[in-house]
Amino acid sequence: MPASLKTLTLGCKVNQYETEHVRQALMGIGYQDAADRQSADLCLVNTCTVTAEGDSKSRQAIRRLHRENPGARIVVMGCYATRAPEEVAKLPGVSELILDKRELPDWLGRNGVRDVPDGLTSFSNRHRAFLKIQDGCALRCTYCIIPYVRPHLSSRPVDHILDEIRRLTDSGFREIIFTGIHLGHYGLDWNRLKPASEWIQLADLLERVVKLPGNFRVRLSSIEATEVPRRLIEVVADHPERIAPHFHLCLQSGSDSVLRRMRRRWSTKMFLDRCDLIRENMHKPAITTDVIVGFPGETDEDFESTIRTCRSAQFSKMHIFSFSPRKGTEAATYPDQIDPEVKYQRVERLRDVERELQSDYGRSLIGETVKVLVETPNSYDSSQQQVWQGTTCRYTPLRFEAAGNREFELLTCKITGVSRLPNGDCQLIGALR
Repeated sequence: MPASLKTLTLGCKVNQYETEHVRQALMGIGYQDAADRQSADLCLVNTCTVTAEGDSKSRQAIRRLHRENPGARIVVMGCYATRAPEEVAKLPGVSELILDKRELPDWLGRNGVRDVPDGLTSFSNRHRAFLKIQDGCALRCTYCIIPYVRPHLSSRPVDHILDEIRRLTDSGFREIIFTGIHLGHYGLDWNRLKPASEWIQLADLLERVVKLPGNFRVRLSSIEATEVPRRLIEVVADHPERIAPHFHLCLQSGSDSVLRRMRRRWSTKMFLDRCDLIRENMHKPAITTDVIVGFPGETDEDFESTIRTCRSAQFSKMHIFSFSPRKGTEAATYPDQIDPEVKYQRVERLRDVERELQSDYGRSLIGETVKVLVETPNSYDSSQQQVWQGTTCRYTPLRFEAAGNREFELLTCKITGVSRLPNGDCQLIGALR
């Protein structure tokens, strides 16, 4: 009987990619996914440590897997295992730790995988495939633990990435999301050793990608505003059918004084200038962001500055986080920690601003024609026409009516209206073209 496997991933898109990579390598030597309620022989947990909550959820996941799979070998990898190996090793059922993702090929070899795949051929249980192009971060923002657990810069060769895109599109994926620990560092590890005329950067990779055949698009995951030069913007703008007109620029705070304490690399003016440059070169692009609320010492005026900056940036979506002190980071030792109730109130107010900005952006798209990746059936209308839900090229949810099974297709829709989801977020209404 084939050995059975369960995988569990916490945290970012890079973790999800790496788990799937290990899973597919093990499937290649005969492992099979354990069925629901079936005890597995091997459990692989990919952990997260970006917040204390990430640590807690990782511990809970390991304990639950041990209870549900009492005879399983539990192997733990990921950022929490790297940061606190002795702590993780004491958890019930843990038999082995992988402390550095660069050890994965050796670990797979010791477990019978002779030919470690250099990428994915599919991505289980997803409509959009993640593709890791880079690892490591060289920055030292005062609130972030990740550069300490993933410090080694590593960029994947262009040809490997192109081959992986071909395999994924051949498997039916129509959207591929480029992801990394620090996407704008792509090529930095090579370029340090080369003259500028031989540098390979993210824009160069995208110029190769757009030449590939097939009906698909790529999307960039989060990137620093300082690492979005004019050339990258122009490449994205020149190929709206192949590269999603969407930049996720990490703001973190709209207050210059807070940005300095975070040790970020720009002012709010520079950030807003980059947003303006994107809009000058692209037609109604989506600009999304991350914002940390309640950083130590954040005053009422600092928070008001963040609201003004978000409005000026005209974000179409914001991921809003309440500051959580991370042991091992400089910010965790700062005085003037913000009262939890104040943080909660500020988060709620900023979410109201986000919903307002979402609606403004959604209304601006009425009458536009967009590409939508069809993901799930939503419901039936009064004529029993299927209502489908998907994600547009501009990273907005859209629902539309269509007969037949359209799942995984990349279709063209005209936006006809805007509605609200139960959580208050904006949703577009479209008609199939």
